[in-house]
Amino acid sequence: MVYQPPDEASPNHLPAAGAEPASRSAGAVRDGAPLTVGIEEELLLVDPVSRAVSPQGPEVALGVAGELGGRVGTELSRYQVELRTDPHTCLAAAGDQIRASRAALARTAARHGLRVASSGTPVFGQASPLPVTPDPRYARSVATFRALDDEQSTCACHIHVGLPDTRDAVRVSNHLRPWLPTLTALAANSPYWAGQDTGYDSWRATCWGRWPVAGPPPYFESTAHFDDLVQGLVEAGAVMDRSGLYWDIRPSHHVPTLEVRVADAALTAGDTVLLAALVRALTTSALQALRTGEPAPRPAPEMLRAACWRAARDGLAGDGIDPVSGRLVPQTDLVERLLTRVAPALRQHGDLDLTRAQWARLRTEGNGAERQRAAFRRRSSLHDVVDYVVSATSPG
Repeated sequence: MVYQPPDEASPNHLPAAGAEPASRSAGAVRDGAPLTVGIEEELLLVDPVSRAVSPQGPEVALGVAGELGGRVGTELSRYQVELRTDPHTCLAAAGDQIRASRAALARTAARHGLRVASSGTPVFGQASPLPVTPDPRYARSVATFRALDDEQSTCACHIHVGLPDTRDAVRVSNHLRPWLPTLTALAANSPYWAGQDTGYDSWRATCWGRWPVAGPPPYFESTAHFDDLVQGLVEAGAVMDRSGLYWDIRPSHHVPTLEVRVADAALTAGDTVLLAALVRALTTSALQALRTGEPAPRPAPEMLRAACWRAARDGLAGDGIDPVSGRLVPQTDLVERLLTRVAPALRQHGDLDLTRAQWARLRTEGNGAERQRAAFRRRSSLHDVVDYVVSATSPG
């Protein structure tokens, strides 16, 4: 992300051990001030003839760097390029920057004879072992996690919300945990893998569940609890360092933000903006709950994990699991509950009309996975799916 990293005295650094009282004010964020949002999107490069992924990510990223600067980067897989926005308080401006960056990347990819596709997984197969971008850290990852890295061509969308105090970020994470399944269902955009329909709306989320530190984060009693657990995981070799925490929510390791990592790479810029609006509104609502002493719900970890699995499998079309009650509820009802919960925050940010309009669109068109399958049904062609994803990623 293109943020100014905190210096050694920054409040983003973990404080000394000791639990914080639940009623502590989230004073680092001014009441009523809009939180900044930064967005990272991982995208695939595909060959327009075979529709298979192409390992030219570093070359394409270098080619567009003159236009995008620090807002483009590489990933572990050579099939991918990462786009990043600046921090924004206005999501319309963030959406404009996403569209412009996607268009710039598409133009550069075209000069290499390639296309850009925003999907949580490649539709067609990939080479094994994975073609890895040359980098000492990536080489260390492959040595540590072995065949798990062969699935690192999956693509996510990460939303960073500006929270300069790690204590707030950890406690906001507790409040966001029950909503992870709903966000997963909304953002699901990875039904295909290796030329097959997986039967899941988000196969990417299912792949990530295999990692030793992934999925919903634990409920943290304090920043000391977070700090101690992370240190233990590093010492155990389950993660290389804090940047290897693949939980769906985490305090960012390098910028003063809370990072929500639950979503597939979104099919369209509008889908990305909807996700960003909801994540910022959830964060704002959680900060208000901290100010008033409202406790975070504590669903059983097993039930929360099951709810995330069900959301990844069925998306918006079926029932979801309410992780707090454990009951099956239509997933669209769970989305409506989310919108009701965050409506005051959406209104505060001027995002309520945008969010309602985007949600109405998704109820009609379906999430990204449903739209990919609709493209397939027209002629039973996976080539059509890739072409549709390419056209939706950067129209025109």
